[in-house]
Amino acid sequence: MIMRFRACIALVLLLSACATTEPSPKEPAARTARRTNLQRAAALPWKDEGRCVVQEASHPWPVVVERCFHALDTRRIRFRDTERRCPVASADAATLETMVGICLLTQPELVVGAVVIVGVVVVAIAIKEELDSNELKGVRPEKVRPVPETKPAPLEPLAKRRPKPGPIGPDWPPPLPPEATDRERRPECKPVPVPHLGGNDPHNKCADKIPNNSFPGWDVFVNGKNFDALQSATRTLWEVKTDNFDTYTDELQQIVVRSQVPKLRIERDLARACGFGFRIGVLSASHKAALEYAEPELRGLIVVMGWC
Repeated sequence: MIMRFRACIALVLLLSACATTEPSPKEPAARTARRTNLQRAAALPWKDEGRCVVQEASHPWPVVVERCFHALDTRRIRFRDTERRCPVASADAATLETMVGICLLTQPELVVGAVVIVGVVVVAIAIKEELDSNELKGVRPEKVRPVPETKPAPLEPLAKRRPKPGPIGPDWPPPLPPEATDRERRPECKPVPVPHLGGNDPHNKCADKIPNNSFPGWDVFVNGKNFDALQSATRTLWEVKTDNFDTYTDELQQIVVRSQVPKLRIERDLARACGFGFRIGVLSASHKAALEYAEPELRGLIVVMGWC
């Protein structure tokens, strides 16, 4: 009975995801594509009320999925690659789920049962408001059919295009001076120690050893996000990545970097919105170089953690 119920949910998701709109002669193609992406996203559960999707909806659907996958409520989604469409190399459980999830959601034709939603999906507020906006109204009723998607252009291997890391020496960014502002007095900006999310003891132990960590043994909840550590003296929040990056294939390295960069941007912005500095800890110079190459704005924020 449960399997039949889940299969029905997956079928509803398939039909919702494949709904497209034929543009009228007066309707710009870009607006039609944006609406189609929003309709597909409306069938999925989001943690951010759909704000990321609304921001990225003008891009091709695979790009939307990659950039907003971090905002999906994956606790309510089961990804099942029953037809082996997404072969991936070995990786930790979280990275593997991300890779398979992105791959399945960007398939031109979604296989029934590949993406199963647990519970009832209520359309995210931001997505509903955007679909109801005057800009996207007046579109003719949709016809259900598979949606051909434009796949992102392949990236050359990271090993060929990223700069070679120099000798590993002291790799510690200058401390940020403490600065009290009205932002820090907001309730959501008050650092609250919370238990580690669990499931990755080596990661947590590495975060606990960050020099001058104010709450070893705990995460720190700030502005709606669990950060791995807080250095109160310099008001710096940390995110730790313990991937064994040097052991990954070029393809897996690309997938990991493309998955991590959007999340790191958001975490940096959340920290800064509350007046905190932000640092990223990684295990190798090559991981640091790859992240900085993919997103130059992260330069100066990434630290190779010699204590792990």
